[in-house]
Amino acid sequence: MIARYYRMVAARGREAELMQALTDLRRQVQSLEGSLNVDLFHDTKDPSIFIFIERWESIDAHKAAGSKLPKESLGRVMAVLAQPPEGSYLDVIKE
Repeated sequence: MIARYYRMVAARGREAELMQALTDLRRQVQSLEGSLNVDLFHDTKDPSIFIFIERWESIDAHKAAGSKLPKESLGRVMAVLAQPPEGSYLDVIKE
């Protein structure tokens, strides 16, 4: 299992739009083959910051699923960002 982390900053005054777009995207990602879970977080001190963490069976599963997402879903997110999202793959540490 791997995780994919994204940090996104909403454009000024567009926080509610980003939250809705990410909520919709979350539902879509969770339905894709290889997706295990998606968590969406909102920074308590800075309302413009959102963290989106996807859990996948593998990096290959994540990459294959990307082409299955409707382009308009990602477009809605990108349209309300103040800057490009930051992202990286994370190894899940199990005890």
